[in-house]
Amino acid sequence: MKCLFVIVCTSLYYFSVLNLSTAADTLAASQSIVGSDTLVSSGQSFELGLFSTGNSGAWYLGIWYKNFPDIVVWVANRENPLANSYGAMTLSKNGSLVLLDQMNSTIWSSSPSREAEDPVAQLLDTGNLVVIDKALTSSESYIWQSFDFPSDTLLPGMRLLLNFKTGPNQFLTSWENASDPSLGLYTYKIENIVLPQLVLAQGSKKQFRSGPWNGLRFTGLPDSSNEILQPSYVYNTNELYYIYKANDNSVITRSKLTETGEVQKLVLNKGSTEWAVMYTLQNDRCDNYGECGANGICKVDRTPICECLQGFVPKSHQEWEVLNWSSGCKRETPLDCQKEEGFLKFQNIKLPDLLDFSVNNSMNIKECEAECLKDCSCVAYAKSNMSTGGIGCLMWFGELIDMREFIDEVNDQDLYIRMPASELGNTSQKDKRVVLILVISAAAVLLFLGLSCWCIVLKKRAKLKVYSGSRSSKEDIELPLFDFHTIEIGTNYFSWQNKLGEGGFGPVYKANLRQDELVAVKRLSRGSGQGLKEFRNEVTMIANLQHRNLVKLLGCCIEGEERMLIYEYMPNKSLDFFIFDQNRKKLLNWQKRFDIIMGIARGLLYLHQDSRLRIIHRDLKSSNILLDDELAPKISDFGIARIFEQNQTEGKTKRVIGTYGYMSPEYTIDGKFSVKSDVFSFGVLLLEIISGRKNIGFNHPDHNHNLLGHAWLLWNKNKVLELLDPCLEYSYMEYEVLRSIQVGLLCVQKLPNDRPEMSSAVFMLCNEEATLPEPKEPGFFTERSSVDSETLTGGGRSQTGLTITISTLEAR
Repeated sequence: MKCLFVIVCTSLYYFSVLNLSTAADTLAASQSIVGSDTLVSSGQSFELGLFSTGNSGAWYLGIWYKNFPDIVVWVANRENPLANSYGAMTLSKNGSLVLLDQMNSTIWSSSPSREAEDPVAQLLDTGNLVVIDKALTSSESYIWQSFDFPSDTLLPGMRLLLNFKTGPNQFLTSWENASDPSLGLYTYKIENIVLPQLVLAQGSKKQFRSGPWNGLRFTGLPDSSNEILQPSYVYNTNELYYIYKANDNSVITRSKLTETGEVQKLVLNKGSTEWAVMYTLQNDRCDNYGECGANGICKVDRTPICECLQGFVPKSHQEWEVLNWSSGCKRETPLDCQKEEGFLKFQNIKLPDLLDFSVNNSMNIKECEAECLKDCSCVAYAKSNMSTGGIGCLMWFGELIDMREFIDEVNDQDLYIRMPASELGNTSQKDKRVVLILVISAAAVLLFLGLSCWCIVLKKRAKLKVYSGSRSSKEDIELPLFDFHTIEIGTNYFSWQNKLGEGGFGPVYKANLRQDELVAVKRLSRGSGQGLKEFRNEVTMIANLQHRNLVKLLGCCIEGEERMLIYEYMPNKSLDFFIFDQNRKKLLNWQKRFDIIMGIARGLLYLHQDSRLRIIHRDLKSSNILLDDELAPKISDFGIARIFEQNQTEGKTKRVIGTYGYMSPEYTIDGKFSVKSDVFSFGVLLLEIISGRKNIGFNHPDHNHNLLGHAWLLWNKNKVLELLDPCLEYSYMEYEVLRSIQVGLLCVQKLPNDRPEMSSAVFMLCNEEATLPEPKEPGFFTERSSVDSETLTGGGRSQTGLTITISTLEAR
């Protein structure tokens, strides 16, 4: 023990001799930063030093934001942590940075490009740690920089790089978890020398790709020319790299690859204390790599979201009927190079992956068509470069993988797919659809004009009267009408900084209307599926509802083509924001989760039984459960809800709208909905809250069932407590968890008549002495195909084993 004390004291003395003042941004040769000492960039933006994560006791050398020490942007010794805080970073005389532990053993060191004569290390205000040889000219002075060795964060000026000659490639690698910066499962890198694209992968399996660079943009990403982040790529004889810069100096930006495999674009207004997620690259299920299989196209505004390209049919109709699209599509009429063939033009789509392709940068688009036509193995072509007037030919051979349709913008990148002449001439149906769309659009415009005139009259009264729509209720409802200009100012002109999220029918913004009164504004997008009927439906219903577990509607706005709903502001966002995040879920212990379950149950019981109107919600899900400042739940989003007469027990529709994973079997397959279809959604939600796992996208190494099937298997093995979220290990009450799981399984039973009413569900949840029946098999208890089962984990597929016969099926 005495010997150890002497060693520690000796080491500390050695470090103290070389120690540097913590206020500096530079480190000279033979100087060190020790223990809690740091380097701080000249503009006070970034700080470098030793840090620890969680309760692991491991210490790392890293760089973080000076004002946000929890946001680490670079780690030196990711795979080899210090055992304690007794460490020192030293700059050697030859220009190497060396991290030593208390025994003077080397934990990590840099490898400069050359030996330095007069080295100095400096932390720049960009977040870059550089080693400079002051004996060299300025253009050659950097002999090492941290920007060449990214961790999980990409800062402005950092590169994702393919090196053709010497030196390592540069890419992001996720942390293992939120408290362990060691190399995780996910990488984000640039690939393909000829036509570069950005790829997010889990190991060797692609999760997302940006589409190829066409000289102006990545074809699979939104146009960013008007955004604050401006991407570009550089290609020369030595290297190919992607880089971005910030167009707006009033904001701070970064991109992060999370430990769960999301690439987030984050932004901070200077002077603000809160980072905002501007967007994630994976915005919807159509961004999942190969979601619809070979020769399939993903359309996020359709249900099901996957379709075969025109002229193609599913390879396995049985799998497509249960919404498993991984097998893809095949040609209905095989190509025959000896017969007449041509090309069908597809617009506004993400170009297929570059698996088997060729590029000729000297051909124009007509020459490209002729070249592809004379090669019997060429199946599609497109312009390869949009920045040179369309000169450049890109051709595909074999299967076409990972295509999606864009609906919110015009993408001038077209794809031409080879077709037999018989497919090219079949345009009559398409023409009829176009005429029908034009007629419907004209009718919608006339309806909108009438609505606008109606709103002008109502505005003069400073209130809106909405007919309830119920035969049993004849009175009008008075609701405040908000001025568009007031909302526009309150949301800072609908800036992204005020954006709270994206609902099924449009974005939701935070607004400050008057005297620091915060509200949430749901702005219906013009391309949304919610028309006047759904809008009035939501206004009518929520205005009639008064319950502490339902979101409160404060008013609405109807001006011109604008339709907005103003709700009470929920500071803690939605339930999914917590329970599916590895860090935030820890804030919800078992008691809080049980309180949330009970709150949702009471709110749903009110809708079904206790309100003046008997309402079927039809879209109960985690993102539609908002949380107030005390984390109390409030059910929201009544755009597709239905009012039942008091003696009505069931409704039916050919337009099934809802969310995969929450819709009951009878609703998904036959379009039948009732209080029992809401009960099924509640059961799914209950099991998700308990497990912290999503029903859709759930995967398990021992089977291919969804979360409901997994819970059922555990129930039959008397191992149901294994369903519990691991972070609840020390906070749960066993009898409450077991009772809640059993109620959840009762609610998701296959047949509606087997499911309890919400009144019974509430009683069973809150009464320890209540006798609960044994649950039967849940809905969708059909194991997904074991063939390529890994591809089923990323999206929302319903495993019914039944044939979907509904003419229209829409998901939100």
